[in-house]
Amino acid sequence: MSRIGKKPVSVPQGVTASVDGQTVTAKGPKGELKFVVNDEVLVKMENGEIAVQPRDQSKEARSKWGMSRTQIVNILTGVKDGFERKLEISGVGYRAAMQGKNLQLSLGFSHEVVYQTPEGITIATPKPTEITVSGIDKQKVGQVAAEIREYREPEPYKGKGVRYEGEKIVRKEGKKK
Repeated sequence: MSRIGKKPVSVPQGVTASVDGQTVTAKGPKGELKFVVNDEVLVKMENGEIAVQPRDQSKEARSKWGMSRTQIVNILTGVKDGFERKLEISGVGYRAAMQGKNLQLSLGFSHEVVYQTPEGITIATPKPTEITVSGIDKQKVGQVAAEIREYREPEPYKGKGVRYEGEKIVRKEGKKK
């Protein structure tokens, strides 16, 4: 039994949610998102809450039950508050700057790395060594942050590179004479 899936999802104030067959739609102050629930899972709207249940007791239906509820919670949270992911840049000469809608990164390469911002995502650079990725879709925000981090992942000897805020880098000891 899914412990997460058993709990009904309450719709927050300021958000309107509707269930049409297998499609859950949420509209809020930040925008609108839709999620199509897998056919193995049954979705119902009752008393301002969204209930999620497996159609039968098969292993596949039970495995998609909790994930479907979590996705619904994520779209409700996204249209109400949005999601944000912060990245830190460390290294001599490493910096980030916005150039129009594109993110320009200096990461120690012989050229500048230019990252084009996808639709529905906002990237800001409050400091040259900080990047803030925000949007209403949690998956998209995480994917964009991972793609930016991928250009120069933090290395274990000096810790230089792009890392998530609060990420601990396991440091290695260098060569000894």
